[in-house]
Amino acid sequence: MSDSYPQSALREWRAHMGHPATLVAILGVGLVLGVAGPFGTDVRLTLLPRIAYWLITVLLTYSAGTLCDALLKRPLARFDFWVHLAVTALATGVAILLVLLVVNYIVYGWLPDRDSLPAFLGTNFAIAIIVSVLLATVHRQSTPAEAISNPVRILDRLPLDKRGPLVALSVEDHYVRVQTTHAEDLILMRLSDAIAEVGDTKGAQVHRSHWAAFEHVTTARREGDRAILTMNTGTDIPVSRANVAKIKEAGLLP
Repeated sequence: MSDSYPQSALREWRAHMGHPATLVAILGVGLVLGVAGPFGTDVRLTLLPRIAYWLITVLLTYSAGTLCDALLKRPLARFDFWVHLAVTALATGVAILLVLLVVNYIVYGWLPDRDSLPAFLGTNFAIAIIVSVLLATVHRQSTPAEAISNPVRILDRLPLDKRGPLVALSVEDHYVRVQTTHAEDLILMRLSDAIAEVGDTKGAQVHRSHWAAFEHVTTARREGDRAILTMNTGTDIPVSRANVAKIKEAGLLP
């Protein structure tokens, strides 16, 4: 069995949704909307049913948005911030649209007709864009803060257009091939010196000639007493028998 990226993304999503801060925020927003009764819910529903409606709606729409973000974060890591935002917003909009259609049909028995559909879609995608911008901004602002404490100095050796999240390091003769989500380059140095410059990037030397960043592993599979890591750049990184335990500890293999 292999631990695929969708599985790791789902674990990340469940951890986020189960975090006390997330639950408190959802509760707070749901209560505020329940009392305020926007979009005509103050007319259609009495107070307690309205609060229940908004708590469920906020929970399901936020869950849909964060699930889309978790599933798309790694596949879109190599792209520009605005491309990432646009694709995530579109996927989030579709997911939220389906959630709202189901919830409103169950509660009101209502589906938008031709006249109300434009306003319904506009509101839906406006919410999706807001959720996506908030999530993307949090990710964008948190990355530099983490990098300041222990920067990824190996990236300073790369041309500006090749810099990005670190994916893997591999030995080639007297050089180290440095892979990022944007590109790769050869640097004349020892692998051990390159590994010393990965900073806070979570990963490990999985072979005498290879180091891999765990965040960018798409799949991990066994091959006899060894293993193979497939990175999100499409590269396969071999894992020696002595290092299989490392990727098990990282949750990449059962």
